[in-house]
Amino acid sequence: MPGVPTGKVDITPVSFGQLSGWESEDHTGLVGMVRMECLRIAHLPADTSLGGATTLPYGRNMKDWQNVCTAVSSVQATNRAEAKQFFESWFQPYFVKQDAFYTGYYDPEVPASLTRGGEYQIPVYGRPKDLLRGRNQKGELEYGHWVDSVFRPYDDRAAIDAGSLEGKGLEIAWLKSPVDLLFLQTQGSGRLRLPDGQQVFLGYDGRNGQPYVPIGRVLIKRKLMKPEEVNAQSIRDWLANNPAQATSILEANPSYVFFRRTQRTENEGPTGAFGLPLTPQRSLAVDRRFIGYGMPVWVDISGKDAQGRFVTWSRMVFAQDTGSDIRGAARGDLFLGWGDRAANIAGDMKNHGRMMVLVPLPEAKRAGDDQPTATVAGSIPAGVGQTAR
Repeated sequence: MPGVPTGKVDITPVSFGQLSGWESEDHTGLVGMVRMECLRIAHLPADTSLGGATTLPYGRNMKDWQNVCTAVSSVQATNRAEAKQFFESWFQPYFVKQDAFYTGYYDPEVPASLTRGGEYQIPVYGRPKDLLRGRNQKGELEYGHWVDSVFRPYDDRAAIDAGSLEGKGLEIAWLKSPVDLLFLQTQGSGRLRLPDGQQVFLGYDGRNGQPYVPIGRVLIKRKLMKPEEVNAQSIRDWLANNPAQATSILEANPSYVFFRRTQRTENEGPTGAFGLPLTPQRSLAVDRRFIGYGMPVWVDISGKDAQGRFVTWSRMVFAQDTGSDIRGAARGDLFLGWGDRAANIAGDMKNHGRMMVLVPLPEAKRAGDDQPTATVAGSIPAGVGQTAR
């Protein structure tokens, strides 16, 4: 984790009283999440950078969490008042002063076979042995391989589809559809349902280093779909109904994700980039240049549901993952779990809202001291923490 690039984000402190729904949150469950993160942080090298903007006053390094992690170990797991006081004593919320945009992702399940035959003709590839990972001059993560002493991106999707990896023994399983493969790669993990009913779990194991181009953007650019029509299900339906054009559309995204088999149960999420199993509706993928791993983030979303009703959704989540398309200070991708319901919600989720980052403090605040400090410039925005109507 050392060498993570950083950015700047305009923030202003707010009080816990301005987090909509804070009083009714599951504070004991949140303490459990912090404990789990502290166990992870304790196993990291002492010089580890967790990421985050340079304008965040604290919490960007492993050592910044030591006092918080010591304090959380003594909180009674079943004492809601004590759990709530822990957060109010050891964290300071900061409002990110730009429009936040949230999407959702999930752990897809697709039919598969461990052997090729019949309907199962689309390979799921493991990581090639010569695929390497490093950082460029900006500190950004890159994947590729050496070609004539030059580090270049690996084969693109079109080349791999044409068979450039055949015969290398990289096949993990076989799928029925390239669209199923696309959705596995877009989500970065998944569950394979074998013909006998057993499940095989896949985890992310790198990408080819080619640029990621969202398929929805391709369909819009080619005037095959309107922007307001694009969601996960409409993309899947379009590709299924237009097989003659599907390959061209899919290969317009040169990015390609590789997988590895993982061990987990049906009730566990995949492991995120922070090294922890993702928790449905509590784990968030972020841009690490602005929000560091482990940071609690208060999500405040308002918008219309599928029936056109105005709804709000406010809760604490934790920065535990990243994504190729998650770029920007107030950009979040919420892990929603697995199953059809999670897939449907994730496919429709494109919501603007507000984001508050909870920064750990070097020392606990005095009891009852829940006011923003005056040392950070900026006023508290009107409406932050209020339920929109």
